[in-house]
Amino acid sequence: MDILETHAYDRKQRRNMSRALLFSLLPFFLSTALYFYLWTPDSPASITSAGVKSAPVLLLAAAVLSWNGGQSVLGVVGGLFFSAIGDCCLIWPELFLHGMGAFAVAHLLYSISFLSSRYANSSSSSWTRFLYLILVVVGVGFYIYLYPFLRKEPQPDVLTPAVGVYIFLITVMGVLAIRTRHTSTLLGSLIFMVSDVSLALQVFKVLAPMKHGSTIIMVTYYLAQLLIAVGDVKAVEDNDDFAKWKRS
Repeated sequence: MDILETHAYDRKQRRNMSRALLFSLLPFFLSTALYFYLWTPDSPASITSAGVKSAPVLLLAAAVLSWNGGQSVLGVVGGLFFSAIGDCCLIWPELFLHGMGAFAVAHLLYSISFLSSRYANSSSSSWTRFLYLILVVVGVGFYIYLYPFLRKEPQPDVLTPAVGVYIFLITVMGVLAIRTRHTSTLLGSLIFMVSDVSLALQVFKVLAPMKHGSTIIMVTYYLAQLLIAVGDVKAVEDNDDFAKWKRS
């Protein structure tokens, strides 16, 4: 097989993979559509609401597990699972801290995944180091901005440091996502940060209630999780292709 035939075969394989991946994500898209169809922000908290809200992320976890097997359990699959726990907790306002803790674990697991060998990366350039700095400055600045609002919340002595730890973990995840140089992974992590910023601004009453505020939070949230999941599948696939190339 000559070089042109090899490239044509690789392109065909990638197209087939993309189609198969899209097919495996259909349950996620359908459950997300169902969530927005049934969703009423003012409805009372219930087990049903928690199930409908967490279903898309659990189905994403199942899709990644089917593609990557056990190697993503202590990574993106685990992060998606803890995100689903966080989704359920946030249905009930009194479980907000528990939900934030579950998402903190999710970000930690994502970070561990981004450090794994399947996310091939080269040494940091001056440009990527500049992006790291911007992300850290934004994270620190946002916490300083939130601080006076956190002190006005119930249990400020617990909430204030907890939010600080959470912002630290999601900032670390964003930095490590930049380091991977995987477009889907990077976009997913940054959009996740946007979703969390939107949530914090509303939950801690920094902004007046917005008409479509909850919709913005959930659209960016599901999109972020989708991109992180797809990025992990592609990272494993690219790593396997590289290993095959080295052996050939």
